[in-house]
Amino acid sequence: MNIDDIKTVLIIGAGTMGHQIGFQCAASGYDVNIYDMFPESLDKAEKRLHSLSQRLVKKGALPAETAQKALERMVFTSDAQQAGQNADIVSESVPEDPKLKGELFARFNVICPLETIFTTNTSSLIPSMFAGATGRPERFLAFHFHDIVLSRIVDVMPHTGTHADIMAIVVAFAERIGQIPIILKKEQPGYLFNNMLMAYLDSALNLASGEVASIEDIDRAWMGIMHTPSGPFGIMDSVGLDTCWKITAYWAEKKQNPKAMTNAAFIKKYVDAGQLGQKSGRGFYHYPNPAFQSPDFLKG
Repeated sequence: MNIDDIKTVLIIGAGTMGHQIGFQCAASGYDVNIYDMFPESLDKAEKRLHSLSQRLVKKGALPAETAQKALERMVFTSDAQQAGQNADIVSESVPEDPKLKGELFARFNVICPLETIFTTNTSSLIPSMFAGATGRPERFLAFHFHDIVLSRIVDVMPHTGTHADIMAIVVAFAERIGQIPIILKKEQPGYLFNNMLMAYLDSALNLASGEVASIEDIDRAWMGIMHTPSGPFGIMDSVGLDTCWKITAYWAEKKQNPKAMTNAAFIKKYVDAGQLGQKSGRGFYHYPNPAFQSPDFLKG
């Protein structure tokens, strides 16, 4: 296989990142199948993709004709066989659970052609945790995207068993879809940016769960000094509090870290109340007009 053999992309998971990655690939001329076992998730993704395409057009990032053609190249399905039988490269974006990821890849290992490359968009795990379960560890690595509206950076991270030729194809594919690949020399949870970001968010959660200061004042402290448009809790709302909780809880349990367990419990209260951040209309703040966007927010 070489880069020119890639024609069809399979996205596993129709959530926030899955549909964004799919759209980026489709806008770059690839056919895209978006698979999710829950039809309601596919319906939501299809609606959000129309909104995403309009945002990119208004921003001047894409011509309207390109955005429309991208939408026409995308197929949404809960039929795994239909989704995977012609896939040349797979991008997985399901919850941060290595067992779940491994099980899904094992299923698609049977469905996809032998040449298909498997990649994971995991934000905090490392590929060696479930490389063996994929059935094709030599053709598997992490290929991690950020919000495509805000960033063109992608992380490319192999595990020790990833074949060098496969790594080269994924790097070339990243460039074909208009992204800037950041290549890691070895496995690192959280890659580069997310590794630094998680430390920042953990610090903010320590302060809030320890009742040192309010969520708003913690954000004000950061925003007022660093002159950023949002603080750590605004960032967590944009990521999704369900995702933040899963990542925090997973590593808290794995490392048996009491402080991290307290932070996970702090986020879980919001998740249990259905307050997931921007995508649900409420998290640490209310949306679409969160308090931190007010010109008077820093005044308290």
